[in-house]
Amino acid sequence: MNPPLHTQHLSVGYSTEKNSNQLFTHLNLNLNSGELVCFMGPNGIGKSTLLRTLAGLQKPLSGEIKGIDSKSIGLVLTDRITTTNMTVNELVTYGRYPYLDWSISLSDSDKKIIEDSIDQVRIQHLREKKLYELSDGQMQMAMIARALAQQTPVLLLDEPTAHLDLNNRVEIMNLLRSLSRNEGKAILVATHELDLALQTADLIWLATNDKKIKIGMPEDLVLDGSFDEVFQFKGFDLKTGKVQHEAHRGVTVQLMGEGHELLWTKNAFERCGYDVIEKSDRVIYIHRGEKTTWQLGGNSFESLSMLLSFLALRHLG
Repeated sequence: MNPPLHTQHLSVGYSTEKNSNQLFTHLNLNLNSGELVCFMGPNGIGKSTLLRTLAGLQKPLSGEIKGIDSKSIGLVLTDRITTTNMTVNELVTYGRYPYLDWSISLSDSDKKIIEDSIDQVRIQHLREKKLYELSDGQMQMAMIARALAQQTPVLLLDEPTAHLDLNNRVEIMNLLRSLSRNEGKAILVATHELDLALQTADLIWLATNDKKIKIGMPEDLVLDGSFDEVFQFKGFDLKTGKVQHEAHRGVTVQLMGEGHELLWTKNAFERCGYDVIEKSDRVIYIHRGEKTTWQLGGNSFESLSMLLSFLALRHLG
């Protein structure tokens, strides 16, 4: 069974009468049903251009794209909507327009699809809101609902979590993952949200500097160094997912505990310049319970800030 969207020797970019600017060359890509794919790469490398080309809004320089038409691809771009006086319900209704005849009359089935699309992204309370009244996160949800109303097997989204707070970013990525799993949609998301992509994507399309796209599971691309090569992280260790800290205090500590309390305690000590090692004369015990406490020698502390202040006052750091 062929994937709903695939390319053959696709080259993407811009051309003029005098020359062409190739952003990607000879791409053979498959976007499969039931998969959430995150498309990543450095800023300006051409992610939006490729999405527009896959959606049929821009002509490829060469090669073929299989699976393009208004009833097969739903598209969510970052372009601002100028007709902000329409309601959310009216915006979502536009998703049904490819299926309507010249009378532009909605059937009961169309109305049910519109209602279901609004329900899926949980914005029923925004149905009659004007677009100018929406926050960025609410607007993104409305745009996704419009794409869902098209009932296409493929969804393409360009930076759907840009400028959103963590809550909205997580909600949108979880929604997209659910749509791929439960409805079998093929979903491609161009994003710079590395942390969320690593935790939600089935596959990563990683744009490289040689105008190609490397494809792999997020974990494989972390472990083989592909992300490090493309992004050239400065002071960030992707394999641990942490910012690299310098143990500038010259003081070692040993932590005894488990679970997320241990992880966050380690984070606090490393961030504050302590060297956390397996064996040290300075042992800190982390006690889990209704309220977490820390013990150093005969002293007990109810917060990390109290413990770190105690160490500083004893001139151990």
